[in-house]
Amino acid sequence: MAKKNLSELSSDELYQLAQEREQQEAEEAKEAIRAHLDELRSARREMLARHRKEIAAVDAEIRKLGGRGGRGKRRGSADGSVTEHVMEIVSKAKKISTKEIKAELDSRGIVANNLAQTLAYLKRQGKVSSPARSIYSPA
Repeated sequence: MAKKNLSELSSDELYQLAQEREQQEAEEAKEAIRAHLDELRSARREMLARHRKEIAAVDAEIRKLGGRGGRGKRRGSADGSVTEHVMEIVSKAKKISTKEIKAELDSRGIVANNLAQTLAYLKRQGKVSSPARSIYSPA
């Protein structure tokens, strides 16, 4: 098919040509956005790596001076996970409420902001059962 001059094209052909050009420009714009996003993500990764190295150096200096570093365990306890403690508490009682479990964890010095999720996990595992709302017993 030979190329036609614009003045020789019908209105339908012109409309189709315009739509094709519009799609081509949209694809080019999307590709430019993708390239810019890739550049930004790469810059972010490099920045994070640099900051992690700087933080590690500061933490090492703190530890060298006898202080505690910034990384490591922030919650929970030194001996066992929250899940293990919850299982231990539930296994000692016939029936225990979530308030009582939370109080026992607090008395042990364990932070359990995710107690509901922990209990749901244990329930799915078949380790505890829930005879009533907010009441748990060993399975």
